[in-house]
Amino acid sequence: MREETSIPLVFKLLSALTLTILLTPVVIVILSGLNSGDYLTFPPQGLSLRWVYAFLTSPTFLSAYGVSFMVAGISTVISTVLGTMAALFLTRSSSRVVGPMRAFFMMPIVLPGVVLGLALYVFYVTTDIGLARTMAGLVIGHVIVTCPFVIATVTAALVGFDRSLEEAARSLGASPFTAFRLVTLKIISPAISAGTIFAFIISFGQFEVTLFLSTPNLQTLPMAMYVALRYAFEPTAAAAGIFAIILVVVSMVATSKLVNLKRIFGG
Repeated sequence: MREETSIPLVFKLLSALTLTILLTPVVIVILSGLNSGDYLTFPPQGLSLRWVYAFLTSPTFLSAYGVSFMVAGISTVISTVLGTMAALFLTRSSSRVVGPMRAFFMMPIVLPGVVLGLALYVFYVTTDIGLARTMAGLVIGHVIVTCPFVIATVTAALVGFDRSLEEAARSLGASPFTAFRLVTLKIISPAISAGTIFAFIISFGQFEVTLFLSTPNLQTLPMAMYVALRYAFEPTAAAAGIFAIILVVVSMVATSKLVNLKRIFGG
């Protein structure tokens, strides 16, 4: 019979404290969005759905929400594909350029978002390639920001991957692509899903790069919230934050369920 490992009380307290610190901003946003007062205050003056209704009936916020969802969806798909391919190259190539390329791919995480956004904006404008203040230019910026997270998660899964499993599939007559699809891809699919979640969440809430690449007609939700709070300190922005939190939670739960279903029915 397996003995249960007891966790020291100090670790339990530290875990509870860490969880409290992480959840406090979420609770503040939710309560602020449900505030019954006329201004964004905390603690709320009372609980009401008036600002949730204001968000749902606001063309500006709903349009920004749709733009954020679309940009995050497109950039997540591209980042997942490119990031997985890059992770495969970085873990399986014996070339001398692997080290510098790994550092290059991880650079968007290290660079401040303001610097990256300004660099992209200057590049788009000075080269006159038609990407300045466009949806395509904005998606490229989000892909650059989110792709390193996919690379990191998939690389972590591939580092300990047993290549003999692929070789066994090849010895049984499978083609290289079939062996990769049926063996490698299934094993690393949880890491790919985790990278996809990270990419979507980061893209949906991206502000610094979007600040330089968006336009009044191409506002994402973070930009719309920022502009709204500059001119009217109303809880509508907090209500918008509630729906952003809901979307993130739903995407995480849905992805987790899909991964579990693949494990059950996919072998």
